[in-house]
Parts: sequence; C-alpha cells; structure tokens
Amino acid sequence: MDVVHPRCCGLDVHKQTVVACILLASPSGPPQKLVRTFGTLTDELLALGDWLTSESITHVALEATGSYWKAVWNMLEGRFELLLVNTQHIKAVPGRKTDVKDAEWIAELLRHGLLKPSFVRDRPQRELRELTRYRTSLIQERAAEVNRLQKVLEGANLKIGDVATDVLGRSARQMLEAIVGGATEADAATLAQLARGRLREKIPHLERALAGRVAPHQRFLLAQQLAHIDFLDETIERVSSQIAERLCPFDESLANLDAIPGVGRRTAETLLAEIGTDMTRFPSPAQLASWAGMCPGTPRGWQASQWQDAQGEPSTTPRADRSGTRRRPLQEHLPGCSVPSTRGTPGRQAGGRCRGPLDPQHRLALAPARIPVPRPGRQLL
Repeated sequence: MDVVHPRCCGLDVHKQTVVACILLASPSGPPQKLVRTFGTLTDELLALGDWLTSESITHVALEATGSYWKAVWNMLEGRFELLLVNTQHIKAVPGRKTDVKDAEWIAELLRHGLLKPSFVRDRPQRELRELTRYRTSLIQERAAEVNRLQKVLEGANLKIGDVATDVLGRSARQMLEAIVGGATEADAATLAQLARGRLREKIPHLERALAGRVAPHQRFLLAQQLAHIDFLDETIERVSSQIAERLCPFDESLANLDAIPGVGRRTAETLLAEIGTDMTRFPSPAQLASWAGMCPGTPRGWQASQWQDAQGEPSTTPRADRSGTRRRPLQEHLPGCSVPSTRGTPGRQAGGRCRGPLDPQHRLALAPARIPVPRPGRQLL
C-alpha cells in the first residue's frame, strides 16, 4: 500500500492520558515505530508537541473522543497538520484492544492516507460557538425555572397563568412580589389592582384567580425562583453582549440572515456561529445541512416496524430515548415555528414575517430544508 505521510503520528486520547504512536518511514523494511504516553496537563501536552517536533512529524491524527480532544487540538494547532477523525470510521478489527494498539492503528491508517478528517472551524469561530451554545443552555435553564415557578403557583392554587398571558410580565411580576412579601387571599382585590394595560379588563377574573392558599414554604420557593430567573436574565444579557461584540465585523451577514422570514437577531447569531460565513468548505447545501446536524435521523440496529411506543405497541416513530443522539444546537433554533402561509390568506405576502406565535427572538419559521444556502464558492455576505 502506498505511503502518503512518511512521518506521522496517531493519538489515542483519554481524559487523563494521551498515547502517541509515531511511524517513521524507513528506506527498506517496515517503518520505525515510537510509542509514548503523556498526561493531559498543559505542560505534558506541550511536551508532547515538542517530542513530535523533534521527530519532524508533519501530520497528526486523533479521535473525536467526547470533549477530551479539544485540549489536545488547541495545544497542537498551528504546529502540525491535524486530522480529527470520527471514531466510527476507524474501528479496528475486533479482538484484544489496548490504548497502544489503538494509537498504532490510527497512525497506520494516517500513514496510508485512509483517514477522512472532520471539518473543524478555526479558533475564533469555535470560541464564538461556545458562547452561543452557552447562551442557549442558559435560555433553556430559564425556561425550566419558569416551569417550576408555575408548578408552585398551581400548588398554591394561584391561577395567574390562566388570566395573564405571561406570568413574568410586568403586572404579574408585581403581583408575585407582593405575594412573596406576605400578601394573602384576603388581599386578592388589592393584588388585582396592580394589573396594567389590557389586563385591567380582567380584574374581576384576576381577583378570583389570586384567591389562593400560599404556604410559607411556597413563598420561600417563589422568592428563590424569581431571584434565580433574574440572575439568569442578567447572565444571558452579559453573554449576549459578548457575542454581539465578537460579531461586529459581520453586521452585513447578520442583516442578510435577519431578512429570512422568522429569523431574528438571536437565531442569526447562532447560525453565524455554527456555520460561519465561508461556504466554500461545503460542496453542496446537503453537506452543509449534514455537518450542521439538520438531516433527518436514521436509527441503527432496528427497523421502523420494530419501533414500539411507551405501551409496547408497534409505532412508526422511534422512541427518543433509544435514538442515542442529542439535539444539535441548530435544532434548538431552526424548526421552532411553522412556515408563514400565503394560501387563502388575503394581505399576506410571500416571504413576509408571519404574525403567528413566534417568540420575541423570532426563531426561524422555515423547515430546515427550506433554508436558503449560498452556492459553493460564495460567501454569506
């Protein structure tokens, strides 16, 4: 078999150790093999890079093992030609398996050019992506805390959510703070007077909804949950400011993405962080959708006829807990709303923003397959 990379290295990455196998081409006979094990602390990874440099290594391959590969990649980036490979693509022949054998197998595949590298964005793009994903996690955590607050209200028989559209709106928030401060069911009429705007039209209904029975522990829970929500709001705002600062050079790209029906500033920032602006790396829109994790999932190991629902009955839909996959970041933003309809609705223009139940950040109102993707060779500008 032809030798593509005569001086290469394969890395088997773990949480606390990295096994490195170097293969050096020999004028005659098998290649020279050097194997060493390093730790994952900063000085040890720097020592790994120095050792590879001393052996004049040009290409280094490593598996995408959880998040452990990121530290190794960051330390070696810029010093060697790095290849991040999918674990499923380099499975060795079944049998006795050790870390050293895994490193040797990776190095052997790399030596003959049999590895297909995964696409890894540059460091600024990865840092921006970490910020947007962290913001998404904070938003999900806030939504979960709001749900917990509503459960406490239900336990106290406070039906604010049945009258007010938003239990954390300006009016409802003042009512909740008054309840935390000690207001009881006898003060329901006073609490209802805190309503503002159109909510004042529902004051009689509000008085009945606020006549609950709030126990001391429920007041404590409401106070903690409101404080937690305020903290999350402040954190989300700070993270959003950091994201906006990093995206200042891409205002034109953000404006173009924001012009897509249903896409707001937040979704545009997430799109830009996940896929970047240079589309030349993707030969086709289908490959871009695949890399972004927006292709329909294909279950492995069983057929659709073998799927079962929670009661054990046959189903055409796979169970979420058996799919073995997690939602990708773009899946949290793109399929959030329906496509604006133009059929049979007078006054609606194709491509206009829909007036349906979009959230304040306007999640994308298009199916993933309908996202306009620039042709290869163009940039998202």
